[in-house]
Order: sequence, then structure tokens, then C-alpha cells
Amino acid sequence: MKIYFTGGNMRKRLKKIAAVMSLMTMGLSLFGCGDKKDDTESTEKAKTEDVSASENVTTEGGNGGASGQDTLDLEAMSSTEFAVYLGNGYNLGNTMEATDSTRPGDFINNPVSYFETLWGQPETTQEMLDDMKAAGLDTVRIPVAWHNVMDFTNGNYTIREDYLARVKEIIDYAYNAGLYVVVNDHWDSGWWGLFGSADEKNREAAMEQYISMWEQLSEYYKDYDYRLIFEGGNEEIGDRLNDIDATWNKDGGKLSKDECYQKANEINQTFVDTVRKSGGNNAKRFLLIPGYGTDITQTLDSRWHMPTDTVEGKLLLSVHYYTPWNYCGSSGSSTWGTKKNYEEMNSLMEKLSVYPEKGYGVIIGECGVLPTSGGEMKPNWLLWYKNFFANCDIYGYVPLLWDTGNMLKKDTHKWIDDGVKEFLIENSYEKQKDKSYEEIKAAAEKVMAEGLEAAPETFDTSHLIAGDDKAIGWIMWNSGDWSISYSVGDTYDPDAATFGIKATDVEVTGEGTYTISLDFTGTEPGASNSSAFSAIGISNGEVLFPGYIIVIKEILINGEPYKIRGRNYTSSDDGLCTRSNLYNAWVKEVPSEARTQGGGTTGCSPTLIDVSTLGNVSTVEITFEYLPGEQGISTNDANSKN
Repeated sequence: MKIYFTGGNMRKRLKKIAAVMSLMTMGLSLFGCGDKKDDTESTEKAKTEDVSASENVTTEGGNGGASGQDTLDLEAMSSTEFAVYLGNGYNLGNTMEATDSTRPGDFINNPVSYFETLWGQPETTQEMLDDMKAAGLDTVRIPVAWHNVMDFTNGNYTIREDYLARVKEIIDYAYNAGLYVVVNDHWDSGWWGLFGSADEKNREAAMEQYISMWEQLSEYYKDYDYRLIFEGGNEEIGDRLNDIDATWNKDGGKLSKDECYQKANEINQTFVDTVRKSGGNNAKRFLLIPGYGTDITQTLDSRWHMPTDTVEGKLLLSVHYYTPWNYCGSSGSSTWGTKKNYEEMNSLMEKLSVYPEKGYGVIIGECGVLPTSGGEMKPNWLLWYKNFFANCDIYGYVPLLWDTGNMLKKDTHKWIDDGVKEFLIENSYEKQKDKSYEEIKAAAEKVMAEGLEAAPETFDTSHLIAGDDKAIGWIMWNSGDWSISYSVGDTYDPDAATFGIKATDVEVTGEGTYTISLDFTGTEPGASNSSAFSAIGISNGEVLFPGYIIVIKEILINGEPYKIRGRNYTSSDDGLCTRSNLYNAWVKEVPSEARTQGGGTTGCSPTLIDVSTLGNVSTVEITFEYLPGEQGISTNDANSKN
């Protein structure tokens, strides 16, 4: 029998650990029927007084403790049990992780307040943390850029003491407010790209500074009680180990995908080992392990695994959820709520449940629907949150909202919309703590079922409707400032679009010439500011027309012919969607399986468009030929202009 101590709202399920332990003695599995773990879990939260690691740690003080209860034996809890009390949370974004990525190490002598306010946030106060607790939040994540005050480019990995002290002060604010706390290393000038350097010395130095950083953090904060959680990193422990910096890490990007997975596993294991051997309360502290790039699908890949541990049941998994990105992460206005949207969310959340089944608590370390650039919540934001939190309730996940002062105005102590605060309060630990798991689960299932039943197939019936037996060609597009987006990803979804875009997509029926286009003049800005990502996509192309190639004949930008840089190639990421990249900076080299006209990849590039000179794009139109792979060489007009 599986018992999930479910997330977000439901983790509030356990009122006393003794009740949990009594269930265990009755033979009920608290971890589900997952495989036997060789990865164990260990970390526990902190308080500012010294506490012996051998003692049972309580959460007394600070509004009655972060759990809202007088005493909790956190040391006796597993991470899935602990997740119950973490409730719903918030990220103190763009604050202690703010950094100038162009000049790492140059600002090490600036005051702490320089960094804390560098990205437009006010200095953190006790009142701000109190605001979070008053809005029904139970946990705060404090992203930190420790390399701000570390002269790492010159081999000095010492973190300045006043920087450590300022983070400690913010932790204390959170404790006083009755919040649990997560502290990590967050992007941090992009130093993580050193792991992918061509120079072995740089790769070794990257691990040395990672170990040194966590040795210092472990020592400085080791006497905090188990309410303090250490998180080993952020989204960088994945593909971004290959990040390249033009000024100080020019030779990066050398790891293969398999090597990125291997290095991510090594980093996570090093994190656990380093914290554990520091002693004190770190011997049993709950530790948060970033999944591969914190991406759910890539974390579920067999190449990734949780680290092993010296104690049982103290590791949690961290992933992020901004799906679909054009709705959740873009600053442009768009909507959400088709059946496809609901099914996508529900499917990903269900797949992730293998981790609580194996005994690992799961924290969705970043999630949410970011407001528009105009400072408004997006249409249907409440539907997204209701369905997302319901999933968290069913599977036991802890959702931590990402915010950079757009949702909670820290200086005025007001939320962007009263409805946001009301929703969080209604789903808080305090509101849910007296309900049984069965009651919360039933309510969550009802929310999900009603949402899916009411969802339309599409919001715009003028669009082509995708199906397994149909191939549709379209232009995937993100603007350079991420405010405009159209159907980015391997699944054709014309509803995943910024309001005002006029798209001309085509049904691809086989060999032939096709024209697709995007018109941005109807959007709020009236044009796309260059492009952060763009590609031609053909849904189901790999299945319906295996081996076919896309040959670009002409690109018109703002009605004028555009000369591309190099040759285009055809590939697929998922074995279903055929694509040809126009601008994809994440692809470091042409894949070996790339298909081209006439064979060979000489002169091919994933970045055909020069985004540095592209400027504002009002319209883009692409004409391409779709040809069987064995088709002979013919003139490629757009490419031949080079």
C-alpha cells in the first residue's frame, strides 16, 4: 500500500511524527512500492542556536515553529515525511544571487548591499519574510551567488565573512517568521561552465572550488537545526556545465551529453559527501539534490541517479516546472488551459512520482506563471495554479514559487493581485492541517477532473489541428527578450502563442515546396526583438516521412530576402518532430545524425541567423522544400547566397 505524504497543500498532512511512526509499525509503507534505495537522504533544518547533532531537534520559537506546531522531531523524519511540513514556498529571487556575469571576480570588494540590490531588489528585511508567512507560505528558498565575493579566477575560493553573515541574517529572518529555509549556489556568474572546459586544469579547478565552497558553507551553518536545507546547485548541473563565457571561459562546451550526465552525478555525490563529513547537524541535515538541469524529463533519464548517503532517508530531489515556457516564463501575454495543456501537466507530474515512491521527497524548487511585462497576471493563471497545486497534493511535491519582486512587491508589502495571496492562504498548511490525506486527495482529484473536462481543444479554431496522422509545418520562435513566443518545442501547439501573433502554418503532405510565416505586428510590442531561438518544425515528420530533409529556399525578414550563415541541416530531438534550426545557441555542434541535401555536414550550422544584427522583426516568411533523403543535389537558393 502506498501512502504519499503529499505536496503543496497535502504535505501538511502529518501533525505529529508519532502518528507516522505508528503507521510504520502497522506495516504500512510510507515510501510506496518503489525499488530498494541505494541512495539515502540526509539533511535537516536549522535554527540559530547551537544544537547537538545527537539531540532530537525541535522547531520551537518563531511563530510556534515553521510547521505551525509546537514541536516536531525532524531528526526522526524521512524526507517524504518532512515534505509534509514544507508546504508551499517562495523564492527570494534576484536578491542574493544577483551578479554581473561579464566580470566575475572584479567586484569582490564591494559591500554586500551592492550585490543584494544589483538587480533592482530592495535589501531584505524581517517584514518581507513576515509577509511571506502571512500569505500562507511555509518555506523560503534563498538563491545565492557565493562567487560574488570569491576571487575564483585567481584560484582564491575563500567566501567573504560578511557575505556569509548577511545570508545568515536572512535565514534568521525566515526562522523568526516561522519558515523553513533552502540555501543553494545559484548560477553564480556561470562559473559552472568550467566543468566543460577543454583544459583539464580548469575542470579540476571547478571541482576544487565547488568542494571549497561547500566546506565553508557547511562549517558556517552547521549548527542550524534541521529546518535549514542545503541545495547543491541549480539548473546548471546538467547541460549548462557546457556554458561558455566569452571573456573567461572561452574553451567550454566540450562535454558530450553522456559526460554531462556523468559529471552531474559526480557533482551531486561530491556535495553529499562534503556536507556529511563536516559534522554537527550536517551529519543528518536534509539535502536537496538538483535533478539534471532540474528538468523533469531529463532527470527521469536512466543516465541520472540520486547520490548515495551515509544516513537513511534524508535526501530530497529538486526539479523546476515552467511548462509551457511561453506561458509560464515569457513576459508576453498568452493563455493556458486546453486539454493538451492539462494532459501535459498531469502526465509530467505523474511520471515524477517515481521519486516519492522510492522514498525521496520532491521539491519543485522553482515554478509558477510569471506576470506580463505590463505587471499583470496572465489569463487563466488561476486554472494553471489550481491544477498544478492539485498535482502536488496528490503526489507529495513541495511547490516553491519563483518571484523577482513582480508578484510580491517587497517594498510595499503588497501582492500583484489579491487573488494570488488568497489562493496561497487557502492552500496553506494552516488551512489544510486538520484534513485527512484522503480528503485532500479527493479534493485535488476533483479539481483536476473538472479542469480537464471543461478545457477546450483549442482557443482558436482557425488554426490547424494536429493529429497523429497529420504533419504540420511551422516556425518555432522566441524573441530575444523572451516576450514573444510561438509554439516552441517538438509538439505543435498553436495555442502556445503570445497574443496578437498571426501564424501561417501548413499541412505537409509529402514531397513539395511549402511556405510558413509569422506576423508579429499585432502583438503588444508590434515586433519581435531579434530571436533567442527559432527553428522550422514538422510535427510527426519522422514517422510519416522518415528520412526526409528540409531544404531552405528563401527567408524573408520584414519582406526582404535574408542571407543565412552556412547551410541548414535536418534533425530530430524526439524521433517524432522533424526540425531545422534557424538559431539555436544551445546546440554546440552539428549532430552526427544530421541529414543534409547531398550528404555531409560541412558548412552546416545551428545558428543560421545572426541575431546580433537581426534587430526588430515584424514578419518572417520561410519557403522550403521537403524532399526524400535520397533526393539528388539541387540548388539551395538561400544557402547558395553565401
